[in-house]
Amino acid sequence: MKMESAVPFIGMVIQQLAQVGLMVACEVTSAGLTTYTFLFYSSAISTLILIPLSFFFHRSALPPLWPTFIYGFFFLGIMGFLMQMLTLVGLRYSSPLLSTAILQLVPGFTFILAVLLRMETFEYKSLSTVAKTIGTLVSIIGALVATLYKGPDVLNSTLTSLPQFLNQPSNWVIGGLVAMIGALITSLLIISQAFVLKKYPAELIVMLYYSCGVTLLSLATCLITQRDLSSWIINTQPEILALMYSAVFGSVFQLSINSWVVKRRGPLFVVMFHPLGIVFAMAASLFMGETIHVGSLVGSAIIVPGFYSVIWGKAKEWEKKKKSFGSNNNKMSLLQDKTNDHEVNL
Repeated sequence: MKMESAVPFIGMVIQQLAQVGLMVACEVTSAGLTTYTFLFYSSAISTLILIPLSFFFHRSALPPLWPTFIYGFFFLGIMGFLMQMLTLVGLRYSSPLLSTAILQLVPGFTFILAVLLRMETFEYKSLSTVAKTIGTLVSIIGALVATLYKGPDVLNSTLTSLPQFLNQPSNWVIGGLVAMIGALITSLLIISQAFVLKKYPAELIVMLYYSCGVTLLSLATCLITQRDLSSWIINTQPEILALMYSAVFGSVFQLSINSWVVKRRGPLFVVMFHPLGIVFAMAASLFMGETIHVGSLVGSAIIVPGFYSVIWGKAKEWEKKKKSFGSNNNKMSLLQDKTNDHEVNL
């Protein structure tokens, strides 16, 4: 494999490591900063980083900024704020492994929303639609298993009776359900971003306004809920490093890697690497000395096949559209040739 072709693989592996590292960073600050103050500081630093980057890369060809775009950016900010807030709350109530596993629901939720919004047609006789539907249902079942069944420690597992299965720790269940809602909001955010970027194709500018919206909303939430000044104070060096990591690798770096790889290999190549996050999250949990529960492993084992079933169905649709597009181009080319021949004969 040539180095040029290996770079996208390396980039996506690093991107998944960065995503899991973000969850670890959130865990590091959980004893000091609150969820609201962590999100505010992180998004504020991201905004400061994006200001020079966005205008540097788009200074020569900046699209006009109409009021409609401002409304779209504000809506993205609201979705981003809800997504990040729910993800952080779910993480603090559960574990990095469970949160990473539930993130694999995003393709399935995106498929459901696309059908409901009539962005995709539900062809029940199509094999790709059947694969996406079954994959979505399997992924949701896996997420529910991981959420509702915490289970014992993997290294010290014993059989769990039905009463114990039904009586799971409330914090764990709350964390899993909140993370699932966060995954649903993430899917809505992806669809919304597609609409906005289609009209305003300047990724870093969109990301800048998005980050500004998240910063303002998190600041307003902090001012309302965090009356104690001690919750705003960054006490330790690990908290500073965690905030810097979250700002740089949690948004700017991941956005750049995703955009770069999508342009060269397509969106399917990007999402194929998402389940790697489960492996990295498991390794991070072991490194941090956290307990890995049987429910998380079982749920993850159910989610991953469902995830790839959705991706396989989507890949078949893209392949079909590509062939149809190529066929239409050939027909247009033949028609143009016939028209030129006719003009020559005349």
